[in-house]
Amino acid sequence: MINVRQAAYLSVLRHYKENRFSNLEIDSAIKKYGFTGPDRSLFTVIVYGSIERRITLDYYLSACSVKPVDSLDPEVMAILLTGAYQILFLDRVPDHAAVNEAVECAKKYKPASKGFVNAVLRKLISVKDSLELPSDRIKNLSVRYSMPEWIVSLWQEQYGDAEDILCGIDKPPTITLRTNTLVNTRAELMEKLGDTPCEYTETSPDGIHILRGISFEELEELCGNGAYVQDEASQMAVRAVDAVPGEFIIDTCCCPGGKTFGIAMCMENKGKVLALDLHKSKLSLVEKGANRLGIDIIETREHNSKNAIPEYIGSADRVLCDVPCSGLGVVAKKPETRYKNREDIARLPEIQYAILQASSSYLRSGGTLVYSTCTLNKSENENIVGRFISENSGYILENMTTYFPKAGKTDGFFVAKIKKTSEEKIL
Repeated sequence: MINVRQAAYLSVLRHYKENRFSNLEIDSAIKKYGFTGPDRSLFTVIVYGSIERRITLDYYLSACSVKPVDSLDPEVMAILLTGAYQILFLDRVPDHAAVNEAVECAKKYKPASKGFVNAVLRKLISVKDSLELPSDRIKNLSVRYSMPEWIVSLWQEQYGDAEDILCGIDKPPTITLRTNTLVNTRAELMEKLGDTPCEYTETSPDGIHILRGISFEELEELCGNGAYVQDEASQMAVRAVDAVPGEFIIDTCCCPGGKTFGIAMCMENKGKVLALDLHKSKLSLVEKGANRLGIDIIETREHNSKNAIPEYIGSADRVLCDVPCSGLGVVAKKPETRYKNREDIARLPEIQYAILQASSSYLRSGGTLVYSTCTLNKSENENIVGRFISENSGYILENMTTYFPKAGKTDGFFVAKIKKTSEEKIL
């Protein structure tokens, strides 16, 4: 029989050895082991935390290990990470219990390491309150918030004090709902929530932010098709599209479909939404989601949006261009995002610009395009939009908005609204 901490160790190990996404690994393990209630919660916290806090954990473990941590076997490192995370970040887990569980885990999965694991974690207990953090500002923030130095430097240079952003993503993310206005109002949905211990607040025009008191599973059962999960910033991106009933709208990078659904709801399920995406396998999720929510105006199509579909050029009233991005605005929900390869991110702007160029060709005269990302990086945001406006006549920038993360309640997001004018610029 496997216990919660051993299961957490195995999931962290699989994440690093097999490069598995943390959310998929967690969901799979919970189903496999049948964790519910407190066990489910503890398992999830340990796995997410051990991945999210890797830089901080490495710093503390390096000070306690006679061996360089980057030379340790993955099995030993996973045991140390899950144990150290509990010691440093979980007040409800006694330090001695975290050490004992880690040693038992070592006995079961890596017997030769049990003495080493015991020594490192016991030393961690003795130094955790006195170990000094780096004096350099960037290095200090990197260790404190477990964010790579290059991202801290990027935010410091582009947005001022990076710590404001880091504080915003440092809290565990909570759930925000988007009301399905095709079947109920937000007031009706709040009446249902009022019969539960749930605490919530209103957010965007159709949003409800869940503070505490109800699980995701309970929310699903309570709301049915009356709502779906969508961050407030994503809801505001949909609002920027300003869709109305009867229009023809193209969503050029639609998966997993949340914004597509929101657009269809703003249209009162009247008109047509063409939902494009590069990944055919993901389009079934959009189709299933639309069916669950009672939406029948969405047509899906596999397509690489770096190139325009000739038959739709000049035909769309509005276009949403929510491009693939580095995801630096959603690191609170996707902890592995912060460890993406810097070189891979540097290649994104050219892809994003190509998608924006192709997407703009769909607009009719007077039409509106919304360019959005879930990242905080001006190279993927303002610079892309600025380049597009400077290189293309006949388009004007109406506004640009950056949404900064707020203590687990809102993602980091960028939204720009571009209008195609009826007259071309004279060059």
